[in-house]
Amino acid sequence: MSKERARRRAEREAERARAMRVNEERQARRSRRRAALARLVPRPVRVRRQGGLIARRHRVQNLVVGAAFVLVQALAWLLWGSLAASFAVLVLSVLLVPVVVTLAFDRRT
Repeated sequence: MSKERARRRAEREAERARAMRVNEERQARRSRRRAALARLVPRPVRVRRQGGLIARRHRVQNLVVGAAFVLVQALAWLLWGSLAASFAVLVLSVLLVPVVVTLAFDRRT
């Protein structure tokens, strides 16, 4: 009886060792595959906006400039129905926005 129990225990231990070995091989393959994939795929760059006072002020200024640009385009489109006039206002706005931003917000540097 005790020999039979010892034989069954040895079989269970052998099966457990075989299962552990198969599991370790599977995990090793998985880690090698992940490492190879990580070498091929570039890591994403984490972009985080700056939270300082100057950055916050620039965000507000950019928002104001964008809103003014859209307002000027909408007014030009509503006041002058012609496509040529609206296009001319668009071109002038695109050319003058950097000048206005530089002069109004003192962004020379």
